[in-house]
Amino acid sequence: MAEKEEIVKSSQEEETAQSTPPLLPRTCGNLLGPISTGRRTWPDLVGVTAEEAERKIKEDMAGAEVQVVPPDCFITMDFKVGRVRLFIDSSGKVAKPPIIG
Repeated sequence: MAEKEEIVKSSQEEETAQSTPPLLPRTCGNLLGPISTGRRTWPDLVGVTAEEAERKIKEDMAGAEVQVVPPDCFITMDFKVGRVRLFIDSSGKVAKPPIIG
């Protein structure tokens, strides 16, 4: 009889474990941290100079690390919440929308 109770109990625990979603860290909803402004991309900056774009990004996101990336330059694939990369063309203007990361 005790074996039957253990089997029933273990199957109930398995059902509960499957129906309950895993707990996520408290920071899951705030991945961008305290410097987040709500903006993650700046499509309106395409075509402006790198200096203007950097000024606008720093107005929107104080403490941002802005990196200007020239054409055909290698970059790392890591993600940083406080970094915005400006991909510029040969004339020094922003070639694609800057994004956080």
